[in-house]
Amino acid sequence: MEFSAQQIASVLGGTVEGDPEVKVNNFSKIEEGKPGTLTFLANPKYEHFIYKTEASIVLVNNDFTPAEPVKATLVKVANAYASLAILLNMVEQANAKKAGIDATAFIAGSATVGEGCYVGNFAYIGEDVKIGKNSRIYPHAYIGDHVTIGDNCTIYPHATIYNGCVIGNNCILHAGSVIGSDGFGFAPEGDNYKKIPQLGNVVLEDDVEIGANTTIDRAVMDSTIIRRGVKLDNLVQIAHNVEVGENTVMAAQVGIAGSVKIGSHCMFGGQAGLSGHIHVADHVVFGAQCGVISDVKEPTTLLGAPAINAKAFMRSSAIFNRLPDMYRQMGQMQREIERLKLAIDNAQLTMNKS
Repeated sequence: MEFSAQQIASVLGGTVEGDPEVKVNNFSKIEEGKPGTLTFLANPKYEHFIYKTEASIVLVNNDFTPAEPVKATLVKVANAYASLAILLNMVEQANAKKAGIDATAFIAGSATVGEGCYVGNFAYIGEDVKIGKNSRIYPHAYIGDHVTIGDNCTIYPHATIYNGCVIGNNCILHAGSVIGSDGFGFAPEGDNYKKIPQLGNVVLEDDVEIGANTTIDRAVMDSTIIRRGVKLDNLVQIAHNVEVGENTVMAAQVGIAGSVKIGSHCMFGGQAGLSGHIHVADHVVFGAQCGVISDVKEPTTLLGAPAINAKAFMRSSAIFNRLPDMYRQMGQMQREIERLKLAIDNAQLTMNKS
């Protein structure tokens, strides 16, 4: 498929600077742009690439003013990154969708599969499962008994949804993700540990995306809840009875311990971790490898382990880098003090003798 700069601008509500008839049929990174492709500039640190890129069209923010001549045609929009997402979604939706139910798939007699659904080879759909319209269940996916899946969902190969879990509309579960495995609940009993049955479920609200090999544990009782619009990267661990607020995002290898309550619009860097039973306010940002052991009661940015305010962490880091020099200086000062004390003692002794 081929689109002109003017067509793209019309779709995005943008304006064209350059040749409105130049056409593209693919996407590229701005540093690797090729003729016939569209790229974008959203981060100012990549601006130097726009003056050399061979891409035919570049999406830029409305406030972008070139410091040098630009060979490419510019399409100015309110938000270049969001506009790129719109175009990528349009291309994806234009691609042919898989349809039909493969003969090798197993669908229990009591299960209900909505209109327009695709169920791939060797997928398993258990008893009393309810799947909405236009959802796609890829090969080897497992959907346990009494699961409910909404409309327009995508369950990729080898994703596993345990019994009784609820998936909202427009959700995406990537390959190998596990929804509803047992929470890590064991009661000490002498020298051993007795397993505590995990009788709850997991609820994913609408527009949730779960990355590959991410796991969300079922609750001991009630539900582990992932609110609307949450996006989880690959290899994230969400423990039992956690609640993640709306539109919160987590990068890879984040770990959330049991019964944590997370507010809306929070952001987690890679490998951040939260201790159990804490509460987090809305709009909190956790840096990579951040370790949180107590409640976060107001919007803030945290770094380090144990986590502290980002500005305090930066000041501490600056001191940390100077510790070897400070240690040597302290040693020199200590030796100098000892020499001064010895000199004073000797002087005092001489005065006493005289």
